[in-house]
This record gives sequence, C-alpha cells and structure tokens, in this order.
Amino acid sequence: MTRRVLVLMGGWSAEREVSLVSGAAVSQALKSRGCEVVTVDAQRDVAALLTRFYPRPDVVFNALHGRFGEDGCVQGILDILGIPYTHSGLMASALAMDKPMARRLFAHAGIPVAEGKVVSRDEMKNGDPLPRPYVVKPLNEGSSVGVRVVSPKDEIAPFAGESWPYGARVLVEAFIPGRELTVAVMGGRPLAVTEIMTDHVFYDYSAKYATGGSRHLLPAPLPAAVTEKALRLALLAHETLGCRGVSRADFRFDGERLVILEVNTQPGLTPTSLVPEQAAHVGMEFADLVWWMVENATCDA
Repeated sequence: MTRRVLVLMGGWSAEREVSLVSGAAVSQALKSRGCEVVTVDAQRDVAALLTRFYPRPDVVFNALHGRFGEDGCVQGILDILGIPYTHSGLMASALAMDKPMARRLFAHAGIPVAEGKVVSRDEMKNGDPLPRPYVVKPLNEGSSVGVRVVSPKDEIAPFAGESWPYGARVLVEAFIPGRELTVAVMGGRPLAVTEIMTDHVFYDYSAKYATGGSRHLLPAPLPAAVTEKALRLALLAHETLGCRGVSRADFRFDGERLVILEVNTQPGLTPTSLVPEQAAHVGMEFADLVWWMVENATCDA
C-alpha cells in the first residue's frame, strides 16, 4: 500500500536553511521508495494546516530543526491529531532541547558532563563565571547556533556591547580540549563512532554545514575500549531522555574522559550530515534509512 507522507521542513528557527536541505533529501528518498510525498514549508499556522490537510497523511516526516520543530511543540500538535511522526516524542524532544535539564538527567544516569552553570547575561558582564577557556551556549538551540568559546586571549567580556537574540540566560560550560566524537543511535542500536576534524575553534555551525568545513573519520581511530564506551554512553543517553527513532550523541574526548555535549533528537539529513554516513557504514543506504524512520513512526496520542 502506498504511504502518504507529509514532510515538514523549513520553519522559522535559526536552522531553517538546514531543514530545507534535509527535507528535500528526505522527499527525494521517499519518492524513490514509491511513497506519495507532499512537502510543506512549515509556518506558524502549522496546526491549522495539518488539521485541514486532506487526504490525511499516514505519517509526518518531521525534518524541522531547532526550536518549535525539535523541542516538543510540533510533536504535541501531532500527538493531539493522532498522526504518527518520525523521531522522538514530545517529552524526549523537550528534554533534549533544554540543555540544562538534559545535563541534569545525564549526570544522574552516570554520563559525564562538563562543569557548568546557568547565568544571566548581566552576570557575565561583571566577570567570568568559570575559569577560561569556557563555552557559552543558548539554553535551547541546536546546530551550535549561538555557541562561542571564550578564551584567555579575549579582551572583551562576552555580550559587552553586542546583541544576543537567544534569551536573558545562558549556559556556561568548561571547555573540554581534545577530540570531537559523535554516535548515532537507531532503534536502540548505536551505529558507529565518527571523529570530526575541523580547522575551526570547535565544530560550529559553519563547520557543520559548509562544504569543506569538516572532515569525518569513520570509524574513529580510537582504542577499542573507548569506542565501546562511546557506543554504550550514546545508547544510555538515548534511553535516559526517552528518545525513539534516530538520535545522535556528541562527545568530547580529552584522552582520558568522554564527556557528553548533547543529544540531537532530529539529526541533520543533508549531504554533509553524520547519521547518513554512519548508516552507510553499517550497510544501510540513505533511502533505506529514511524508509526505516517512516516505518517506525509513531505518536504519543
């Protein structure tokens, strides 16, 4: 039976352009599998749009990234409507996007996190909240949007004389030197460990999505014990948040410690994205990955 799939993409978050690329790739893959596909550039009337959509989709493929599409908002609407959707449900999505809350849950589960605290922007103007270098993050953005590293060489305090569109409070974490690692989890199975190499200070937005911004070593050249631990911690993080479908856990490895940075409940599906690379590494083509996500779509209704 032909599946009717509505691909939600675009939206109005800071990650709009990435979402459009992910959505286009997903749409093409689903059409190659014989699905009846409609793509929707989601706007703030998305609830009314989904209610009016006819014929009703069998599945919504949620290719939105960032706030409102990835933080439980759209998931809640789809739960109310009773339409199965890809990726994690409302609760896991909200927890993963709320970085301070996710940190608390990870620490409680025994997953190492960097020293950190939530402070106001005004507090930061009065002095460093942590010894430098440290990392400043918005509380609820993805794709490293708004993230910056404050180094000992910086002469100007963060936020001095500049705008910050991400809220009155920020998350400050100790900077963990070392290697950037990531692990995709698919249906309760950690796939592989990728090491991300970049000439940028860290794996920022540009490094993630610009051509040539990063290089991926797959599998990561690590001791077997470190690889095994990264796979185990990624699965534990996935389960701790209550994720389903596909997620991706990001880590820093300083030679001794594996420290989790975050879990992405809707990882990118662009030509430079990490999850499709890991799926291919274990023998799954992109169209098969996307089809699996549709086949395993559900909702919390």
